[in-house]
Amino acid sequence: MKKVLILGAGIYQVPLIQTAKKMGIYTIVASIPGNYPGFELADKVYFENTTDYGKILAIARREKIDGIITTGTDVAVITIGRVCDTLGLPGLSFQAASIATDKLKMKTCYEENGVRTARFRRISFDDEDYARQISDLAFPLMFKSVDSSGSRGIVKVNSPAEFDDARNVVLENTRSNYFVVEEFIEGEEFGAQAFVRGGEIQFILPHGDYIFKGDTGVPVGHFAPYALSPERLEDTKEQLQRAIRAMGLDNCAINADFIMKDGKTYVLEIGGRSGATCLAELVSIYYGYNYYEKILKTALGEPVDFRAGDGTPADRCAGTPNASMLLMSDRDGVIRAQENNNPEDPDIVDVQFDYQPGDTVRKFHVGPHRIGHVITRGATLDEAVEKLHQALDNIRITVE
Repeated sequence: MKKVLILGAGIYQVPLIQTAKKMGIYTIVASIPGNYPGFELADKVYFENTTDYGKILAIARREKIDGIITTGTDVAVITIGRVCDTLGLPGLSFQAASIATDKLKMKTCYEENGVRTARFRRISFDDEDYARQISDLAFPLMFKSVDSSGSRGIVKVNSPAEFDDARNVVLENTRSNYFVVEEFIEGEEFGAQAFVRGGEIQFILPHGDYIFKGDTGVPVGHFAPYALSPERLEDTKEQLQRAIRAMGLDNCAINADFIMKDGKTYVLEIGGRSGATCLAELVSIYYGYNYYEKILKTALGEPVDFRAGDGTPADRCAGTPNASMLLMSDRDGVIRAQENNNPEDPDIVDVQFDYQPGDTVRKFHVGPHRIGHVITRGATLDEAVEKLHQALDNIRITVE
């Protein structure tokens, strides 16, 4: 029986653990202690911080694992790179992982390799005169932690009066001694899921994003297909391909965030793992296969076919339209009741509650504050989106 080490035990690693077990793979989960649902599903659990290279590498050696992987989070990716390099396992390299998990390294890489992106500056937390360094950047600005995920440590700033408060938010959400300030690009946010294996991009699937407007835009849902003209689609693919090559990403899933401005695609950032917020499910539904299986097989070095479920090459696949949305609370409190009043419907793919009545939840601000999700599909995108709104209307969650 093959063994896989999965980093993280949260809601976005649960489908990965479940799929691995269905495939007959022995699952080892490593995560800091907490109320994480993946612990009770795994065959074996280690309570360790997934960013601790040494301890995770020791576990990998002790268990003689065949692969290491995560989904939906950036913080563990650099550890995956370290373990893959040291043990010769399939997966992205440590160098690529270090770029993918540090927004400054990523932005510098883009600038040096002709990838279209926003202008930026590196700022040290020790620099009391940092306002001078960013005086030539145009407002609005984005203050960003270089090593966080889930939209944490990212603040939109509209004037110098907001600088120090934004800096403090970033400081609370980073392990680094520096951060990035970049120009905010006004445009339409969208993204793409992709996969690169053996140096070849297996598919690129652009998707639309539903954005929660707080201190910064936080994705709370997605839909596919995303309508792009042939020229804009080609530009998006070119920018993504340039970024992947520049970063050296290989043998991993890709989660890309873009902004479309004046018909041109700007790369915000790219992660060396599949996206959160139902994005792995979006790929699965669109192409008609279990995307988690593809991710696991790649991590184990097994042959993988990324053609659609009907055998159609990914770049010619019509795909199944689908849409998703997180369930969120508008206040801190305790769940008193929750109901799913939707009838049985094959186009309502999944309604999931992350918590039970009596559990404490937080007012939504960033991705990890989610309290569930809804996923739908349809013969057309309009039908999938309409079904999504119908399903959401039939869900009742009371938080007091």
